[in-house]
Amino acid sequence: MAKVISVSNQKGGVGKTTTSINLACGLGFFGKKVLLIDMDPQFNATSGLGYEIDEKTKSLYEIFIGESSLENILIKEIKPNVDLVPSSLDLAAIDIILLEQKTSQQNILKDQIATIKNRYDFIIIDCPPSLGLINRNGLAASDSILIPIQAEHYAMHGVSHLLRTIRKVKETLNKDLTIEGVLITMFDSRTKLAHDVLREVVKTFEGKVYKNYIPRNIKIAESSIDGQSVFEYDKSSPGAQAYAKFVREVLEANGQ
Repeated sequence: MAKVISVSNQKGGVGKTTTSINLACGLGFFGKKVLLIDMDPQFNATSGLGYEIDEKTKSLYEIFIGESSLENILIKEIKPNVDLVPSSLDLAAIDIILLEQKTSQQNILKDQIATIKNRYDFIIIDCPPSLGLINRNGLAASDSILIPIQAEHYAMHGVSHLLRTIRKVKETLNKDLTIEGVLITMFDSRTKLAHDVLREVVKTFEGKVYKNYIPRNIKIAESSIDGQSVFEYDKSSPGAQAYAKFVREVLEANGQ
């Protein structure tokens, strides 16, 4: 039965989608069967895995409006051991559509995941940088939430709102939701600022911060543009090595 992990931070530009892609592909390279669900209307995880959407593409949008199922929109083996549920621009209107519904609008994804959960070891959900209904669908469906935080100015901006949302979801939708871990991204060990941010994050999330940090590395950005994980793009790069160590931490934390 799959462990469902949402990768979420309401602050944009923190490496959320990059982490979703490389966590999913990294787990796949370690032999785990993985499903990556792209919940972001910008569909960066979808394009970052090299899948091009068009007007005929069936995406997560069809799930939320009740016109399809996860089973019918899966892109199988987009990468080794990794399946994809694609997103699309249409998903941007989902919060409004869900607000018009009267029942169970926050459990649609959870109910869909339940039908395929036993096929995977891990299901990774790339959440949008917002705290609306679509994000709450992701958190309601998840066992845990992984929070990327960049080692830059205003790193903790919005984190308090995210923590309040997590508490609210636990109180109303998913009492078992936990914090999987906090990943420091864009870490530049040469700067005092990066170390200051690290100390603040460790203080706030005591015992939840991964030991391995993701450095600033151009290969990480280039890989997404090229539709590849950083492991495929340049496995010897510092970015690939850091993500590989991070994936091992995730596996070890889950007893694998």
